[in-house]
Amino acid sequence: MSTSFDSLGISEDITHALREKGITSAFPIQEMTIPDILAGRDVCGKAKTGSGKTLAFGLPIVQILPKGRPGRPTALALVPTRELATQVRDELVPAAHATGVRIAAIYGGDPIEKQIKQLKDGVDFAVCTPGRAIDLIERGDLTVADVRHVVIDEADRMADMGFLPQVEWILRNVEGTHQTLLFSATLDGVVDSLVRRYQHEPTRHEVASRGVDVTQMTHRFLQVHEMDKVKVCAAIIRNNERTMVFSATKHGADRLARKLEEEGVSAAAIHGDLRQKFREKALADFAAGKLHALVATDVAARGIHVDDVDVVIHYDPPTDHKTYVHRSGRTARAGGSGVVVSLVLYNQELEIRRMQKRLGLDVPLVEVFSNDPRLAHLADWDDPAA
Repeated sequence: MSTSFDSLGISEDITHALREKGITSAFPIQEMTIPDILAGRDVCGKAKTGSGKTLAFGLPIVQILPKGRPGRPTALALVPTRELATQVRDELVPAAHATGVRIAAIYGGDPIEKQIKQLKDGVDFAVCTPGRAIDLIERGDLTVADVRHVVIDEADRMADMGFLPQVEWILRNVEGTHQTLLFSATLDGVVDSLVRRYQHEPTRHEVASRGVDVTQMTHRFLQVHEMDKVKVCAAIIRNNERTMVFSATKHGADRLARKLEEEGVSAAAIHGDLRQKFREKALADFAAGKLHALVATDVAARGIHVDDVDVVIHYDPPTDHKTYVHRSGRTARAGGSGVVVSLVLYNQELEIRRMQKRLGLDVPLVEVFSNDPRLAHLADWDDPAA
């Protein structure tokens, strides 16, 4: 039975704005957390991207948020990437308009003068990447002294990207009584230390996420030769609409994207050293089908949510079986099927066999060359060893 937002305590103004957008019933994470947030408690939520956590923290904050003075927002959300900052802002705009709350996305890569003007004009709810927030605080254009609600969103990704020292620096500067909400896909290690240090007796909620099911995918382990490896990769990409290729390093991702282009395949690399506008263009082109391959590092891939990826290629072997599962989960999304291909050099066979054992996969290693006709229809091999 679905739960309505008004039954969770969300006001008529906001529920009306949600209905206009076709949103009428709450997701599990919203159902669990909204009453606690409205009651002023600190909340610690374990939930993955796509679980509905933006509305879970955003709706109650927008409902109870006091007005901010120029340069002094009363709510602050810290997020790992520019893409997430704009996504959170856009998702909360209808509710914010309904209540008169002024919301802004503040991130690096956007002209700082424009953001300073926004803050001077008055922002109640600032959705920020940590680096840009610190720049503005140090310049005196932003103060967190009046903040009453703090959100740390995707804390595990912030840890992976090395942002936790910046996050902690900001949290130490939030003065007075305030509510702290933390959402993360994992709550162990350094994320747990954030919870213990910056939250006061938080209520904990967890949404069980449907894990990646490796049995939903077709797995191919192809034994290739070093000199022919790029050509094998290109042959697979040519026969599919969208392929994600995983590289172990940023430098390796750049080099592979260049080599694929030389093979006549439209490809782009995506990793943390790439300027924001290039990352955004590569993602948009890939989603639109203009790029046939996206070559990603493991950390960069965490921010990519593109449906209809036909094939995932492990160009460099994953470090362990968990990484294999995470990477492979880029295909077979939303109950679809997909093909996962590992390119294996002769000296990598032992580690691949070990990983297969951990995954419970009994799939043969098949030697192929780039002119092998089977590369055109990997999903349809009746007997891959034939």
